[in-house]
Amino acid sequence: MNKKKLKPSTSSSSSASTINKSQNSSTGAASKSTSENAVVPQPVRRVIQNFLLVWLDANIDASNDDFKTSIQHLQHIVASITTFTNAQECVKFLNDIKNEKIFMIVSGTLGQQIVPKVESWPQIDSIYVFCGNKSVHEQWAKKILKIKGVHTKIEHICEVLKIDRNRCDQAMISVSFNGLDPLFMYTQLLKETFLEIEDDDAKSIKDLVDYCRLHEDIPKDEIKKFQSEYRDHTPIWCLLPPPPPPSIIYQA
Repeated sequence: MNKKKLKPSTSSSSSASTINKSQNSSTGAASKSTSENAVVPQPVRRVIQNFLLVWLDANIDASNDDFKTSIQHLQHIVASITTFTNAQECVKFLNDIKNEKIFMIVSGTLGQQIVPKVESWPQIDSIYVFCGNKSVHEQWAKKILKIKGVHTKIEHICEVLKIDRNRCDQAMISVSFNGLDPLFMYTQLLKETFLEIEDDDAKSIKDLVDYCRLHEDIPKDEIKKFQSEYRDHTPIWCLLPPPPPPSIIYQA
């Protein structure tokens, strides 16, 4: 999309919209405009991934066909996209994000103003300058490490964005596995223990039923039903809907 095709803003009102992948990109960008003295509402967003894309450009026109096509391309990579035409609103939004990583597309003019202020924030992962004159903005952009190039075509941004998204995905997977390692180990030990048990199925059921009968909070009809129907199913039956009464499972 050529930036010159974006319709310039003709009002001093600020505008922000969030587009999620589940929405139709041609109708899902509902703008929220406020007067200069009004309280700026926060864009409603639904985070599907552990990162989101923020696009800041004073010339964004949600009705523009090139813009709609660009959003469609971007949504193949990042599910949640929030657009801004006002720099102050955008900065406030960025500052409020604490738990997700942010990829940011910014116009050359606005980028030169706000990127030096936000590029050190930990939630900002990568920044892509999108402009019509690459040579004008490369000089200041090359001084900022988080800027991943100055681009004149949205397709070029998509290529770089896809690489950065995959990197974030891999980092998240690594963190998840590190957190789950002890649980995984204990689960494996438990499975091996179960496999090594030499069990008499009939005796086990009898022992469980006898034990349940000692507890007055377990209805007798539930115990009887479980005892008569258990052998008609595989063990995984206990975990499938409709399962045996929870009280029986807990005692098991």
